[in-house]
Amino acid sequence: MIPARYTPVLVPLVMTFFMAFFVSLFLTLNSVGLAEGVFGLWMSNWMLAWGFAFPAAVFALPLARRIVGRFTRDA
Repeated sequence: MIPARYTPVLVPLVMTFFMAFFVSLFLTLNSVGLAEGVFGLWMSNWMLAWGFAFPAAVFALPLARRIVGRFTRDA
């Protein structure tokens, strides 16, 4: 089992894995349709998207939490 102290890195890792997977699939199919070689193009786009999305999420999540914290309060 992975120690809980890695949660701040693992959450964006898993979140961006799925987010980049589905967004890149949608955008690839929207751009080229079901053309020959679309799977390889999608995989290439997915890895590129995930390579950008993961570090962006690691840096953006603390900022997003602070912004949301300013607009929310404990019940």
